[in-house]
Amino acid sequence: MSAKLERLCRQLKDTFGDRIGEPVLALGEISIAVAPEHYLEVVRQLRDDPALRFEQLMDLSGIDYSAFHGYQGKRYAAVSHLLSITHNWRLCVKVFAADDEFPVVASVTDIWNSANWYERETFDMFGIHFDGHPDLRRLLTDYGFVGHPCRKDFPVSGHVEMRYDPEQGRVIYQPVTIEPREVTPRIVREETYAKGSSRG
Repeated sequence: MSAKLERLCRQLKDTFGDRIGEPVLALGEISIAVAPEHYLEVVRQLRDDPALRFEQLMDLSGIDYSAFHGYQGKRYAAVSHLLSITHNWRLCVKVFAADDEFPVVASVTDIWNSANWYERETFDMFGIHFDGHPDLRRLLTDYGFVGHPCRKDFPVSGHVEMRYDPEQGRVIYQPVTIEPREVTPRIVREETYAKGSSRG
């Protein structure tokens, strides 16, 4: 671990104590997990503390851990990637939703404006609700879309499809009628290819 990352680890432990999990180094970046009840105070301090100064939220997304082999913890997490321009270091912050049936974590839009669309996208794709978000609507899917496509239990073909019904004169939703099938690609044999390529 570089001296800079060691300094960041030490600063995180000194500042937050047991409000965060043990910092983890992976792929040249430090990651921390924060309990939902400490999430807002920790991220606000990450931004405002002169020793940390994470001025920018670079990315925020969700994770569905339900298909991770051997995993026993909470299913949904919101993951933020922060950047300190002042100190030239990065940090990954993970917060798990307490309820797997209705995952909710606090919104950080009041701390970083850039969280707005990231949280909307995460809500749309994973169904994680961000408490305190000013306008939590779907961002990438249609308004009438059913489900959240990045959840591990979401079917590949979706739940419903839409089409224009000329009799009703409007777009309608109906159950998916796509039958799963195996598509075998056409195979080009080497001898056929050689013969074909010799033609002038």
